[in-house]
Amino acid sequence: MSTAMDLHGDPHVARYLETNGEDGYVWRNGTTILILFTKGRKSGEQRSHALIFREHEGAYLVVASKGGTDAPPAWFLNLQADPDVEVQVKGDRFRARARVATPEEKPVMWAEMAEVWPDYDEYQKKTSREIPVVVLERVGS
Repeated sequence: MSTAMDLHGDPHVARYLETNGEDGYVWRNGTTILILFTKGRKSGEQRSHALIFREHEGAYLVVASKGGTDAPPAWFLNLQADPDVEVQVKGDRFRARARVATPEEKPVMWAEMAEVWPDYDEYQKKTSREIPVVVLERVGS
């Protein structure tokens, strides 16, 4: 049986949700994973995505890199259309509001994310698109 270290996309999300992150929270190179739930901007259906994250001042940071392609990931387009999302970190699932880091915030946040996943710097070199850091802020209690 493969572990979540070998998984990507939907299989990773499924294993994470089945085990409340017991299998899937810690991923390659010791990075940590959260599950982001967005509403499809066209379908209106819930979509889920396993993303590398880092906590930052009570919020959660993720990077809309899509490996440095010129097009942003679909989840980023979805949260631009509707920034009210859900996030799951291990067994804790909560509502959050997504926003793009401001130009003032981004350098520090980018450095924190590149520290846990150095490939982000390489991804940025591959595209003229400015890869955003997304800030997920918990809503309510």
